[in-house]
Amino acid sequence: MSKLPLRAKSYRILRPYMENQAGEWPSRLFDTCLIVLILANAIAMMLETVPDIAHRWGTALGIFDTLSVTIFTIEYITRVWCCVENPETKHAEKSLFKQRLHYMLSPMAIVDLIAILPFYLGMFINLDLRVLRILRLTRLIKLGRYSHSIQLLWQVLRNESRTLFAAMSVLVIIMTFAATGIYYLEREQQPEVFGSIPNAMWWALVTLTTLGYGDVIPVTPMGKVFSGLVTLLGVTLYALPAGILSSSFTAQLHIRRERFRALVNDAMADGYLTDNDYHHIEKIRELLYLDKEEAELIVQLLKHRQDGHSEPTDDDSLG
Repeated sequence: MSKLPLRAKSYRILRPYMENQAGEWPSRLFDTCLIVLILANAIAMMLETVPDIAHRWGTALGIFDTLSVTIFTIEYITRVWCCVENPETKHAEKSLFKQRLHYMLSPMAIVDLIAILPFYLGMFINLDLRVLRILRLTRLIKLGRYSHSIQLLWQVLRNESRTLFAAMSVLVIIMTFAATGIYYLEREQQPEVFGSIPNAMWWALVTLTTLGYGDVIPVTPMGKVFSGLVTLLGVTLYALPAGILSSSFTAQLHIRRERFRALVNDAMADGYLTDNDYHHIEKIRELLYLDKEEAELIVQLLKHRQDGHSEPTDDDSLG
C-alpha cells in the first residue's frame, strides 16, 4: 500500500477493514478509533442532559463535541475526495465531479453530512437545543458502515420494501375501518373520547397493536365486542411484517451460504486447496459474515465429497 497514490491510500484506509486485504492495519485502526469516537459522542450527548454534569463539565463536553465535529468533517471531506477510487465506479464514463456528486447523494454520505451539519447550522441559526441533540444522534447511524448485521438488515428492508409497504397499507386501512366502527358505536356514550374519527384513531392504533393502554376503552356491549374482534385481528395483521422480515433474513443467509459454497467449489476445481485458497476463502467468509464453524463444515463436506467420501482432516479448517 506504500506505493499507492495518496488518494488511493486514503480510500483504502477509509473503507471498512473487512473490505480490504488482510494486513492493512491502518484501516482497522481507523475503524476502531472512529467507532469509539461515535460511541463516546452518544454518551457525551446523554450526559449533557444531566443538570449536575452539564453544569460542571459543560465546557469540556463542548470542547469534545467541537473536536469530534472537526474529525467527522475531515473524514467526510476525505471520503468525498477519494470516493473516485472506488473500483466499482473508477472506470465509469463519468467525470470526477459526477462521481463525487453520486457518492454525496448515497445514504451513508447523507448520514455523514447530517452528523456534522447541526454544529455548523448552530453557528448561524438559533436552533432548538432539543433538535440539535436529535440530529447529533444520527452519528450512531454511522456505525452501520462497520456492522454486518445492520448492513444485512438494510438489505432486507430494501429488498422487501414493496412488500412491507403493502402490509403497512393494509394495516392503515384496517385501522381506519376500526376507528370508524368504534366512532359510530361509542360516540354517544363517550363523545369526549370518540367524538370524531380522528380522535378514535388513537384507540384503533393501540388496540390493533394489542398494546391496550387502558386510557381509552369502549363501554357499550357492542363496542366491547367490536374491540375484541379488532384485537384478534391486530394479532394476526401485525405478524405480517415480522414474518416478511424473518423469511427475507433466512433467504439472505441462504444466498450467502450458496455463494460461499460456489466459491469453495471453484477453489477445489484442481482437486485440492492451497494455503492461498484457504486465505481467500476465509476472507470471503468474513465478507459474507458466515459463522466460522459453519464455513469449515461446508469446506469439509465439499472436500469429503470430492475425495470420494474420505475422512476430512484437521488441515481442512479455515483457521
